Amino acid sequence: MQHKMPVTAEDLLELCRNPSDVELVAIAITGIVKIFHDQGYSLESLINQVMTEDPFLDKEQRRWLKDLLEKTWNSIPL
Repeated sequence: MQHKMPVTAEDLLELCRNPSDVELVAIAITGIVKIFHDQGYSLESLINQVMTEDPFLDKEQRRWLKDLLEKTWNSIPL
């Protein structure tokens, strides 16, 4: 594994400055889940933010990401 999991928002921003690959995306998603959890947010509030309309993801992509966030939230040690 080349990338370390982000544990702060600053780590996440630094991670996003690198070229994307599958490993980077997986680590970023895991980091986002962990950051939200550590800051006391619920899975529901994380999903609500992801499902917000934005110009980058279409409805199907947001649904796919929602499922991935749920699986990650339920599978990593928090």
